[in-house]
Amino acid sequence: MTTSNRRYHIITFGCQMNKADSERMAGILEDMGFEWSENPNQADLILYNTCTIRDNAEQKVYSYLGKQAKRKHQQPQLTLIVAGCVAQQEGETLLRRVPELDLVMGPQHANRLKDLLTSVFDGNQVVATDSVHILEDITQARRDSTVTAWVNVIYGCNERCTYCVVPNVRGVEQSRTPEAIRKEMEQLGQQGYREITLLGQNIDAYGRDLPGTTPEGRHLHNFTDLLYYVHDVPGIERLRFATSHPRYFTERLIKACTELPKVCEHFHIPFQSGDNDVLKAMSRGYTHEKYRRIIDTIRRYMPDASISGDAIVGFPGETEAQFENTLKLVEDIGFDLLNTAAYSPRPGTPAALWSNQLSEEVKSDRLQRLNHLVNIKAAERSQRYMGRIEEVLVEDQNYKDLTQVMGRTRGNRLTFFTGDINQLKGQLIKVKITEVRAFSLTGEPVQVPQAVF
Repeated sequence: MTTSNRRYHIITFGCQMNKADSERMAGILEDMGFEWSENPNQADLILYNTCTIRDNAEQKVYSYLGKQAKRKHQQPQLTLIVAGCVAQQEGETLLRRVPELDLVMGPQHANRLKDLLTSVFDGNQVVATDSVHILEDITQARRDSTVTAWVNVIYGCNERCTYCVVPNVRGVEQSRTPEAIRKEMEQLGQQGYREITLLGQNIDAYGRDLPGTTPEGRHLHNFTDLLYYVHDVPGIERLRFATSHPRYFTERLIKACTELPKVCEHFHIPFQSGDNDVLKAMSRGYTHEKYRRIIDTIRRYMPDASISGDAIVGFPGETEAQFENTLKLVEDIGFDLLNTAAYSPRPGTPAALWSNQLSEEVKSDRLQRLNHLVNIKAAERSQRYMGRIEEVLVEDQNYKDLTQVMGRTRGNRLTFFTGDINQLKGQLIKVKITEVRAFSLTGEPVQVPQAVF
């Protein structure tokens, strides 16, 4: 089947890993001759890259699918794909629920999209959810930004947190080689990208599965070594990384971040709960004291570093007193940003089967109280930026005020200031902060590069 003049549309749910996977799959589709369509109803191929962390994301997929499945009855040439974590978890069940689907593929198969589609275009209905060794991607991703980019360094996760489906749906840890990662970053540097976020479900586990140790028995490859190895890639001005796990987070990594000027002063370290008994029930493998020590160490080396994290409220059996321990941790640490969620039972996870589930009312009440505190603390943290001069990497126009551009400080605060996007996109601009809000800033440019005529 010819794919030229055929249009595709991708809808992405969930995490940064999913966004990175979608960009790679878009690159493969464009390689095959497909063109991007803004409107899903005008696309000949629709791909849903799904997330199963929370129940509502899953329900949304089914409601979207229902509409397109109806359309397929009128337009049999329409190709429908469900990729990502819901696909991995549900597999054949998805085909039973939505027989109009052509392809169901787990996250490990993202780089095999072309082969899988070839089989679909030969008239097959395909389910690809078996565990595979992840292929090194040779296709150029179709990146959503021309300034910042994701680069995966490790796929999968070997942790067994009792609430989490990631190991079931994304498979075991598989690290990419340092050489492959650096090569991808060098290409991005040549294409004009200025900032790269290195991604892993558990980035501190990087390298554990790669061969090679020193005579002393130390792994040749770990995440800190990787930072030193890729730090000087030409053209790349800023490096970020996510997501860290408190169990493996080391002082050596913090030290590397202070020594390497391109690494931004921003750490994303989920803590999930401020109570040790809840952490134990979650199988997180650390205590709230250990988490606090990590943050203290970061602040000793980098007093101004931004700290963000993730927290879950309403975990099975969580008492009011245990929830208040989470509030206390948030109060004491003062996060710049915190992703919060009420616990949602996921199929195939131990905690989903426990009898001590909390009511939706209790979960929603706790989430509201936590979010209220998060907003207060973030607003307090923002105060330190007032009147300061911050370096902002300009990413885009402010679509709510077209006279402004927007970008991020090294500490990852969204910042708006007056300027022409055509002149400033991709530039690092010094901005004096004149207004502070809980999660964003406004300022005035101190020095703007002269336009070249």
